[in-house]
Amino acid sequence: MKALTLTEYNHFEYGDAPSPEVAAGEVLIRVQACGICGSDVHGMDGSSGRRIPPIIMGHEASGVIESVGEGVDDWSCGDRVTFDSTVFCGKCENCKSGQVNLCEYRQVLGVSCGDYRRHGAYAELVTVPAHILYRVPDSMSFEEAAFAEPISVALHAVNRVPVREGDTGVVIGAGLIGLLVVQALKRAGCKRVIAADLVQSRLDLARELGATDTFISNEVDVPTEVAALTNGKGADVAMEVVGLGATLGIAIDSVRNGGSVGCVGNIEPLSQFSLQKVVTRELTLYGSCASAGEYAEAMEGLADGSIRVKPLISAVANLSEGASWFQRLQGGEDLFKVILRPDSAT
Repeated sequence: MKALTLTEYNHFEYGDAPSPEVAAGEVLIRVQACGICGSDVHGMDGSSGRRIPPIIMGHEASGVIESVGEGVDDWSCGDRVTFDSTVFCGKCENCKSGQVNLCEYRQVLGVSCGDYRRHGAYAELVTVPAHILYRVPDSMSFEEAAFAEPISVALHAVNRVPVREGDTGVVIGAGLIGLLVVQALKRAGCKRVIAADLVQSRLDLARELGATDTFISNEVDVPTEVAALTNGKGADVAMEVVGLGATLGIAIDSVRNGGSVGCVGNIEPLSQFSLQKVVTRELTLYGSCASAGEYAEAMEGLADGSIRVKPLISAVANLSEGASWFQRLQGGEDLFKVILRPDSAT
């Protein structure tokens, strides 16, 4: 098969790679679309330590089942599918409690971190366990279906915090996940969703996707503006989708007494924040990692239009051109989602 392989940090090779073999309980998928995730860009240059070469990356994907392994009865060749990025066992205590994202034997497609190496979907073919598959309706494009993974991340983050009908939510950071979080908050019942970012074009898109108010965060004091919109109380929930101490501080200062802060961003390994504010104002901070069963909800949101992704697609390109798109993303070009399609995709 053809694949885009990270052979050393900052260097890809497109060409022949061994086709994966299908084990019992697995399916072989002919990939039709796979998005470039920010974690892949950080993996490419070695900064994350979770893409040790050689590795075929890619975990936001969709395709068609090519063959099924022994013991797979619910899926057939030709089925259109997407799949969880997390390969979980389904048997450990965390899995049994529904926390499959915290599986004791968790692996992530397209990740090589020293403990394991699992090739991903920047290839013509990929194998995954049948229990992480989800059906893609005929009416949905493969490019849209490839968003199931980032949508599930946004939904899981919002599901972690207590959101009630009519609440006010704040989203700090209007990148791709932040824009999906805006929509997830609206879907969860927030009447007002406030987005803050440094880039006006991202805020314009946030409004298009449902944000009621937007602020450029280095031009105004965001917590003050949020207070003005909420009769001095503050928002009910704030979602931090950057991953820095400074933006976490903005989120903490933007919520009301007794409010909730969802921590989604993950850049700084250590961040400073005001413990005193969290304690004396009785705030609750919720960490959010990947997703835990939100794929079905993600597909529902795509199908019913409550989650829109077409405005987030910056480019669809051939897999053979993937290296150049990684360079553009690493260089800071303001792109949302670049989707790679195997050159042989139909």
